[in-house]
Amino acid sequence: MSVVVVFTFNDFSENTYLIYDDTKECIIIDPGNNNPSEDKTLTDFIEANDLKPVRLINTHCHLDHVFGNKYVADKYQLGLEIHKGEVPVLESTPQVCAMYGIAYNNPSPAPTAFLAEGTKLTFGDTELSIHFTPGHSPASISFYCAQDAYIIGGDVLFKGSIGRTDLPGGNFDTLIASIKETFLSLPDDTVVHSGHGPQTTVGEERANNPFLQ
Repeated sequence: MSVVVVFTFNDFSENTYLIYDDTKECIIIDPGNNNPSEDKTLTDFIEANDLKPVRLINTHCHLDHVFGNKYVADKYQLGLEIHKGEVPVLESTPQVCAMYGIAYNNPSPAPTAFLAEGTKLTFGDTELSIHFTPGHSPASISFYCAQDAYIIGGDVLFKGSIGRTDLPGGNFDTLIASIKETFLSLPDDTVVHSGHGPQTTVGEERANNPFLQ
């Protein structure tokens, strides 16, 4: 059984996910840690639980989801894995940070591997299926664990809301299609772990999310 741990980091209150199982191998998804205190929070948890980070992954590459990429990559000697369609988004991070007036002191490394929809992401005894869920960003991907009934969805679907679509590469109709085709195809008890805010379930959003009615 895998365990999902969330850390809320940086000025955007971004959710960073660490997933581990009984093997003690773990993956880190969307590290948003952006200062020494947040770096320490992440590292302290890993060390306290004797975990071994084996993969570094971004659901998508907006600035708040990549702030910690370099720290994690350097600390644990990991290559970055993203969907190839997110490369332009990652490469635009310095310019976007400048627009927001945010210092970008630790630029993300370039990806070393690309994750493709329809394939599996594995570590330890855990397997996650990779789903292409664009709309908030041009090539966002989500990770579904059928065995443990959860999906790591980045900024696609939130509790009572959806990801914004007014950023470059965003498209409202594409996002709604991604949600309906991927998220709403899952069982109602599937836990949705979002890039911001609290967790929810597919059933709750199917019944109550105003964007899906």
